[in-house]
Amino acid sequence: MKRIIVHSEAELELWQAVDYYESRCVGLGLDFEHEVGRAFIDIQDAPERWSVRKNGARCRFLHRFPYTVYYMELQDVIWIVAIAHMSRKPYYWRNRLK
Repeated sequence: MKRIIVHSEAELELWQAVDYYESRCVGLGLDFEHEVGRAFIDIQDAPERWSVRKNGARCRFLHRFPYTVYYMELQDVIWIVAIAHMSRKPYYWRNRLK
């Protein structure tokens, strides 16, 4: 099983979303964090399960929240590129692939 590495900006996106949801309803931020954690486990268990986009990244949609986890399977690791809201600035994270 490959280890997961999270891009620093993706980690920032995670914690900003956790803070946002927690400010809306106590416990909702924790629910979001758990949902992202489940997505990471799914990706780690079967990284090839989700289709490759034309930019080379794969995406795993969250079930309860309007977010997508974009990642790339590299030789030794799985690299989480972005934890992106699905309605904001599409593909803003593409420059991270370089």
